[in-house]
Amino acid sequence: MAISQIGAWVQFTTVAVVVDRLTESTTAIGVLTALQFGPLLVIGAWAGSLSDRVNRHQVVLITQSLMAVQAVLLALAHVTGTLTLGLVYVATLMLGIVSALDNPFRRGFLTELVAPDEISNVMSLNTATMTGSRIFGPAIAALLIGPFGVGWMFLINAVTSAAIIFSIVGIDRSLVREPPRVAKGGQPIREAVRFIARTPLFGSVFAIYTAVSTFGYNHNVALPRIADAAWGNRMWFGWIMTATSLGSLIGSLLTAGRPAVTLRWMTANAFVLGIAGVALAFSPSGPVALIVAVPLGLGGAGFIASMNSWSQDMCPPEMRGRVLAFSAVAFLGSYPIGGPITGVIGDSVGLTWSLLYGAVIVLGCALWLRFRLISSSIMREPIETSTLSV
Repeated sequence: MAISQIGAWVQFTTVAVVVDRLTESTTAIGVLTALQFGPLLVIGAWAGSLSDRVNRHQVVLITQSLMAVQAVLLALAHVTGTLTLGLVYVATLMLGIVSALDNPFRRGFLTELVAPDEISNVMSLNTATMTGSRIFGPAIAALLIGPFGVGWMFLINAVTSAAIIFSIVGIDRSLVREPPRVAKGGQPIREAVRFIARTPLFGSVFAIYTAVSTFGYNHNVALPRIADAAWGNRMWFGWIMTATSLGSLIGSLLTAGRPAVTLRWMTANAFVLGIAGVALAFSPSGPVALIVAVPLGLGGAGFIASMNSWSQDMCPPEMRGRVLAFSAVAFLGSYPIGGPITGVIGDSVGLTWSLLYGAVIVLGCALWLRFRLISSSIMREPIETSTLSV
């Protein structure tokens, strides 16, 4: 998965650079973000419900193969000279629909590969894999777009997709711990909503997680324009994404190494994310932003990994797919809201504010967690799965 994700981030960085070249508009990049993550907002909860009912292994194999096909189509479009803004948008929407299906199935399948007491750790390691791949992907794009062109970047993604496809095919199914499947019928999505709302603290924490996800992770919308207009070179975008990913790897590994993930740890990471976001907004140059990006990634990934680990410890096996889907909708599905807002702010108010407003919201959410939830015993103590009544 790490190899495959490196290729995916090569393509993601390349597509952002292509759209910036074609439009020189942060709003256009915001629309790109909305197309990629909008489908998850629309069908993410349904996909999570489906993942609790059908064979996750087979679905993940199909979705990963379709992602490889999308990369090949972009490469062919570049070679034939038909790579226009409209085509990029259509291909991105296609990727968004497939990713919306893949996300809960793939993450749910990971929980079937380990013992129950290792689920919290494997979810954090999953975050480490996904974020750690960004160390190499954007850097590869930054180095190779100039001498080789964007077509080869799409081809890199197509080729590296083979890694995850072959690994899925080669898994020994006798070692997979398949959970009990949810019976057809009933109200699976409503059941998940009721579970989130009625489980102690879950509803409040989930609302904070949604707010931070919506406004605190839109740096990829503003940075391509800032890199060109303020720092003098679009390639700073790739390097800063790499530095952010290095911090993300550190943050997710720190969370993965903890015996239990608490809300106190989640809150601390939110503070790091918010403070680093303010510093990035006022960075006067690319080198300064490069330094700031490391704690930005550390806090961001630590916050995500904390929520994934904490929420999986809070729910029973037959609910994990739906809870994972709702957390994915809150994080990735919120991009269609936060991305365009960030783009409009960048074009109409200023590039500094396109980063600053989100950092301020993150700090407000961190303060809420600190002062309004810190008194709870659940906030103070690690969550032990065996003591929960669900």
